[in-house]
Amino acid sequence: MFCAYHNLMKKKLTKKVYQYTAVFELNKGGGYTAIIPALPGCISEGDNFEEALKNIEEAALLYLEDLRADKMLEEFAKDSQKIVLAPIKVMA
Repeated sequence: MFCAYHNLMKKKLTKKVYQYTAVFELNKGGGYTAIIPALPGCISEGDNFEEALKNIEEAALLYLEDLRADKMLEEFAKDSQKIVLAPIKVMA
């Protein structure tokens, strides 16, 4: 019993903290849509900013858990995309 508990605790203690840049867009009808560019397809929404933030954090956790299960987590371990926000003008 002690061995199983020790292995479980060791597994929990070896988790890492990953940091990513999330981009939030205010929706026309209210609420926000959030994406994490470094995690393709990781997207979520919320009725307000706080909810969108909580939801994108949960989406990222699930995304990373899937990567871990597929043994691909280290490929996405860093926020590999450097995000640059710049206003542009387009004449149409």
